[in-house]
Amino acid sequence: MDFNKTINRWHTGCVKYDGLQQNYGRSDLLPLWVADMDFEVCPAITDALRHRLEHQVFGYSIAPDSYWQSIQDWLLNRHGFSVERDELTFIPGIVRGLAMALQVFTDKGDKVLIQQPVYHPFRIIIEGNCRKVVRNPLRFCDDGHVEMDFELLERQFAEERPRMMILCNPHNPGGFVWSREELARLADLCTEYGVLVASDEIHGDLELFGNRYTPFASVSDAAAQCSVTFGAPSKTFNIAGIVSSWCVVKNPALRRKFFTWLTVNEYNVPTFVQTVATEAAYTKAAGWLDEALRYIEDNIRYTEQFLAERIPQIRAMRPQASFLVWLDCSALGLKGKDLVDLFVDKAHLALNDGEMFGTGGECHMRLNVGCCRTTLEKALRQLEGAVNKNLKKG
Repeated sequence: MDFNKTINRWHTGCVKYDGLQQNYGRSDLLPLWVADMDFEVCPAITDALRHRLEHQVFGYSIAPDSYWQSIQDWLLNRHGFSVERDELTFIPGIVRGLAMALQVFTDKGDKVLIQQPVYHPFRIIIEGNCRKVVRNPLRFCDDGHVEMDFELLERQFAEERPRMMILCNPHNPGGFVWSREELARLADLCTEYGVLVASDEIHGDLELFGNRYTPFASVSDAAAQCSVTFGAPSKTFNIAGIVSSWCVVKNPALRRKFFTWLTVNEYNVPTFVQTVATEAAYTKAAGWLDEALRYIEDNIRYTEQFLAERIPQIRAMRPQASFLVWLDCSALGLKGKDLVDLFVDKAHLALNDGEMFGTGGECHMRLNVGCCRTTLEKALRQLEGAVNKNLKKG
């Protein structure tokens, strides 16, 4: 696969490019924000979809047994996570799935804990569904390591009494992989205080630099019994627009409650496009993924070296499982609108502002390196020019 190939995505209805005007007020920016990749999809996925589309009747469909088996086999072979067929269901998108779990397992006015800085839709769906956010900030160490503040977490469990916690595993932003020991300790605390864990594991397949992602529900029986796990092939294989996700619930009582609600509301019925693409991805695209991950690792190394040598005021925090690089811009002495203006108005780049991820995101930007090297080089050169002009001006 030629990951150096430049793909023109303009005028295809994609948020990343065609949504620039709506989100940034201008369309002349290099888009490195939305978390999808600019790489061509694995041909095996495209071929499978094309073959199905050649049968020109697009009626109601059922998910074949091979679809479910492909998900089970992938989780077992790739991550050592054993899932039974009755523990698995389809979900029309992970954020939607998390919102559904909020509605099923919590009531209006209940508290839900998140660990900021974190993927901002977590906060939005909590507040939008009339629940209250409990913020448990992560701790950023001087060596770049990120850890959970378990002392504060237990105190919040005891005092705030949240009904649910939304876990990001691996964590977004930053792509941090939680260790088995951290997840086991978290599971014990959640079990002790009766907190349900809704775990977003969409970045789990994007393991980099020898790091290994651990599914939360696989670390212990306690974790399996106190959690609802969400995952998808979308980030992994660059098929986010197909909106195909899955959910695993090990606990029989939780599973019965959630799956029944999904069935009654018809949220767990995939289209043939979703089943065909997912099955092809999980059974025929592992080689494509491995190549893509090697390319992403090289892009991350290039970014680290470029910043260290030419923009030392910005530090790239190396992701362990993501194509999204968390940039520490604190040495620039800019924050808020001033930092955004540097990237947007001066560098002509569209990145995600760290402040949208909540506490701890100040003075940070999120950079998507899931693109061809030419695009990345151009973006970093534009950033270098903007920073140099800003320093001279200062």
